[in-house]
Amino acid sequence: MTPYDHLQRRDWGAAFGLLLFVALMTAGYYYNVTFVQLGLIDLGVRLVGMSRAAVSVWMAVLALLTFVVAVGFGVLMDRRGWSTNLRAKLRVLFLVVVVQLALTLAAPTVRTVPAFAAWILAASVALGVGFPASFSLAIDCVPVPDRGPVAAVITAITYGAANAYPVEWSIDAFSRLMVVAMVPGVLVLGLLVSGRVRPVERLLDDLSGRHRRHGTGRFCRESPVETRSVGFLAPVMLMFGVFFVDSLGFLRIIETPALILTAWQSPSMETRLLIAAAHVVGAVVAGVLYVNFDLEWLFLWVFALFSVTYVFYTSDLRLAAWLPASGVGSGSVLNPAFYSLTVSVYTTLNFALWPDLSTAETVGTRTAVGVGMAGWLATFCSTAAALYLDGAAVPLLTHLNLVQALALLLVFGLAVALYARRTVQVARTGREGSP
Repeated sequence: MTPYDHLQRRDWGAAFGLLLFVALMTAGYYYNVTFVQLGLIDLGVRLVGMSRAAVSVWMAVLALLTFVVAVGFGVLMDRRGWSTNLRAKLRVLFLVVVVQLALTLAAPTVRTVPAFAAWILAASVALGVGFPASFSLAIDCVPVPDRGPVAAVITAITYGAANAYPVEWSIDAFSRLMVVAMVPGVLVLGLLVSGRVRPVERLLDDLSGRHRRHGTGRFCRESPVETRSVGFLAPVMLMFGVFFVDSLGFLRIIETPALILTAWQSPSMETRLLIAAAHVVGAVVAGVLYVNFDLEWLFLWVFALFSVTYVFYTSDLRLAAWLPASGVGSGSVLNPAFYSLTVSVYTTLNFALWPDLSTAETVGTRTAVGVGMAGWLATFCSTAAALYLDGAAVPLLTHLNLVQALALLLVFGLAVALYARRTVQVARTGREGSP
């Protein structure tokens, strides 16, 4: 159900909740995929004077510290009852955004390694506190049947804007853009937590009790899912594999000018719009799939898409090696477009999955563990692996062949596991039905 549907029914609280959640998650994710993932590389290399390998090490430290802080804060949220307290979560997010605004303003002034390290430490704390608080807002703001479509909207807006709007990949450009976007966000969050505006307070009062209806996620309704059970840990490990495969490949792609300058940093507006459109299509497809398929089949789709993506990339590189005059090695725009579609599919899944594997009392811990392990810890491990391959002077084609092999291993491994599970279920049913 869309905000427009809620407005037609005059359910102002529901419409406000959906808009609030989409706005917060879109802004937060845009900040991560642009300023954090791309801007910090420019900051460390160009302004601080570090090598790309050294910057990658610090990015891995950022990911690991963010994971540790997130899990600690997520557990604290559940134990203190903050996970079901909408106003407490908004106050936390207000403080997080204020800190991030200060860090964003300060980033272009960093010139030394110790200052860069201090910035990484402060950012890790802000990010680690921020994403359990933000993801857990789903139990207040998003009805369970709407989580797939809402996740699709967040993904489509974020990646569509990031690719369609031309921004130089420099810390100065990202800082200016994010400050312009964050100042109104700070003002709006300040208004929400002030407690002085009666219409806002009525909307928050309405949303504050909705976790009783929306708190139990889609995958917890038939039977409870324990945090240490296979029902929770298996999706965590599968999503870890998704992020690891993505990061391991993308880290090498963005360091290859022939690939990056003909795709995400292309001077052609048509190319960037095609990539943005691919992101939107991928998000819409994922939103539909999420509502209609079981969880294991969604992961199978993601691994299959990554396998095909890297087949495209490696095929182009092989053809370029065989026929240097063909110009194929400069990169086909279809490769990043298909890659972007794949990224949007799994990003949509990531936004919707963790609240749906939680209850109102466990959403802080499970979103922290899910997003932390799958996103941040996987990034830490993939960065370490990429640095090892770079230090071993592994060629581009060999690197992408390894990523392709890993994706194929995951898709076939998951397919075999699903077949084996179905075989066991059929065998048990046969034994139970036999006289």
